[in-house]
Amino acid sequence: MLTPLDFLQDLTNPLLLFLPKALFVCVVSAVVCGVVGTHVVLRGMTFIGDAVAHAVFPGIAVAFVLQGSLLLGGVVAGVVTAVLIAVVGQHRRLREDSVIGVFFVAAFALGIVIMSRAPGYAGSLQSFLFGSITGIPDRTVLLSALFAAGILALLALLHRDLVAVGMDRGYAAAIGLPVLALDVMLSVLVTLAVVMSIQTIGNVLVLALLVTPAATARLLTERVVPMMALAAASGAAAAIVGIYLSWALDLPTGGTVVLVSTAGFVLAWVASPRHGVLSSLRGRRARGGRMHNGTPDEHVGAQAD
Repeated sequence: MLTPLDFLQDLTNPLLLFLPKALFVCVVSAVVCGVVGTHVVLRGMTFIGDAVAHAVFPGIAVAFVLQGSLLLGGVVAGVVTAVLIAVVGQHRRLREDSVIGVFFVAAFALGIVIMSRAPGYAGSLQSFLFGSITGIPDRTVLLSALFAAGILALLALLHRDLVAVGMDRGYAAAIGLPVLALDVMLSVLVTLAVVMSIQTIGNVLVLALLVTPAATARLLTERVVPMMALAAASGAAAAIVGIYLSWALDLPTGGTVVLVSTAGFVLAWVASPRHGVLSSLRGRRARGGRMHNGTPDEHVGAQAD
């Protein structure tokens, strides 16, 4: 098996330039997805993240057919769909999840139809759906860095407003915050994060980068900013370890990164100091011991206090 030292040597090998580019894009995408995904997890909007991941597909397909920028194509398609969902979702007779279901399925179907008109359709479709580390151009590396800087800057600028809307929409509207505009902006930021990640992780698996690191961080902290930092760190670690394992064992990159991230989530779920399974079991045993040693009157008094 390829050792970590061998992997580091491959990263500096001029014949394997695609490898450090893939690692850079994947790590940057994981960091951004971790931060954006914190809002996705706290708001319970995982379905919206999935919808956006599918909505970018027609734009990527058009860009591929026209030999344009996949990032820009995906962004345009995702933003248009996000705005349509936000606007149509205001209709009183339609639930938001119904509107999302209509648009993301239609967008994904449109992308498949467009891709079918391109040469090498089957191979191209597979790389978009499941990711690839060998086809990342230099332009994508630069755009990913710019996108990441822009997304993180906007999140920092809108942090308080986005958190306020996520915690209590009614209160946020009452104090004059533009709730609809902030919802659209968050959908746009999710779109940008998704598009950044598609080339290495793939359209099918990209939702995991948004949700799993943030869910892992949710088990480890109660505060929003530390949760964002932990989610970014968890995602970046999964990207590094996942790409190393995929390279060393000749495994699909996207699937390996997602499985590593999932392993981190399971570890946090079991061993989290405050919310893990082991902590809960210890707490139950401690409470059981106190109830066993105390008198019934003492126990009633403790409950009343």
